[in-house]
Amino acid sequence: MGVKDPQSTPAKRSRPAVTPPPADGAAVETDVSSGRYGRQPMNQSAELLERPLHRVQELTAAQDGKQCFFVVRQQQFTVQALLAVGAETSKQMVKFAANVARESIIDVEGVVRRSPQPIESCTQQEVELHVTQLWVVSASEPQLPLQIEDACRPDTEEPEGVQIRVNQDTRLNYRVLDLRTPTNNAIFRVEAGICRLFRETLTAQGFVEIHTPKIISAASEGGANVFTVSYFKSSAFLAQSPQLYKQMAIASDFEKVFTVGAVFRAEDSNTHRHLTEFVGLDLEMAFAHHYHEVVDTIGNLFTEIFKGLRDNFQTEIETVRRQFPSEPFRFLEPPLRLDFIQGVEMLREAGVEMGDEDDLSTPNEKLLGRLVKAKYDTDFFIMDKYPLAVRPFYTMPDPKDGRWSNSYDMFMRGEEILSGAQRIHDAEFLTERAKHHGIDITKIQAYIDSFKYGCPPHAGGGIGMERVCMLYLGLDNIRKTSMFPRDPKRLTP
Repeated sequence: MGVKDPQSTPAKRSRPAVTPPPADGAAVETDVSSGRYGRQPMNQSAELLERPLHRVQELTAAQDGKQCFFVVRQQQFTVQALLAVGAETSKQMVKFAANVARESIIDVEGVVRRSPQPIESCTQQEVELHVTQLWVVSASEPQLPLQIEDACRPDTEEPEGVQIRVNQDTRLNYRVLDLRTPTNNAIFRVEAGICRLFRETLTAQGFVEIHTPKIISAASEGGANVFTVSYFKSSAFLAQSPQLYKQMAIASDFEKVFTVGAVFRAEDSNTHRHLTEFVGLDLEMAFAHHYHEVVDTIGNLFTEIFKGLRDNFQTEIETVRRQFPSEPFRFLEPPLRLDFIQGVEMLREAGVEMGDEDDLSTPNEKLLGRLVKAKYDTDFFIMDKYPLAVRPFYTMPDPKDGRWSNSYDMFMRGEEILSGAQRIHDAEFLTERAKHHGIDITKIQAYIDSFKYGCPPHAGGGIGMERVCMLYLGLDNIRKTSMFPRDPKRLTP
């Protein structure tokens, strides 16, 4: 959107005015606005106009300088624009503005003036834009499959009146429109912040970003939940995890690595937190003495992400909360760490019946999250020393008690967002553990062979970016934090 600086000289334009001809027999009225409104020709970069431009979010009363009413939206920011018939504004121009279809892309020039009263329906409440020129750059179809104002309605129950809601399938079917809401714009800016903070925090600690294959010859974790794809005259699989390649990088003496990339899971799970394709934030790290060196590193990584979001994304967080109310995310520094058996005891005290070595069910995870929040006032915590029986074959057993393992999960608002462990880095012991789990050694031979030439002790974990964003913002469905989600029932757009 172009806004004329009141203290600058207006830029010269060479654009034809597109004004509808008068009806047959009607008197021709002089159009004092001719040349200052209409539809632009398709932009083919034929000319470069130089004129002052201001973003909607930057409009303030300090730019007080010039009043049809319409709202101009730019990402998550909105400003009220005005046109009124006057000495320099014709009836034709006002009529043209009133007939511009909603969601059209416009180029508007005007003067910013202080509003006589706060404009509560816009983010820029103290100022309004008095339009002097209005050009349609790209017109929208007049009939929209969803109305943006309906898609923006707060997710709260109103005691009176009918509240129109846009259902999830409609939103996802017309995702380009749905993503125009200020809330969605804010969600994906927060998500970009999570990714940036992940990269910056680890890079500052000496981690190396690597890029791993997504087309692989065998199931990356030895499981069946993989997508098979045609690969020339044979078949291949989409990677469930970059774990093998992270570990190979550690064996190659990179010491500390991370990767950001697509992860695929062929699980027929139609839940609020599962996708068949998501963005994995994965890291792996060699340690000197104890795997808790890695646990502390990951815990502190989350602390830096949470602090970075709190300090730099308040506008976006508040935008999301206006539509989807939630409690501010709470965390401790350093993070709370509990042993698995401590978590079991808390659940038992709350009336849950479970054995020492039983895995946590999803309802019990959520209950434990509420119990931890009530007792420690934190939405983020670490659970350490999981039962060996419920962890994958490559997990290092606890050397002091074979019932437990050197493994850990991390939780946000009672939902798991990372699962990790010290990996077995000895080929012979890894083979033994795989056989114990009944795994066909021939299918994971390449994985086992990676440790035949020496490998430092190491640990790591994988994080689902969309899940972290969902839980940090207190949203109810991961499809809200996946720009174009993929699940068992959705493959488009």
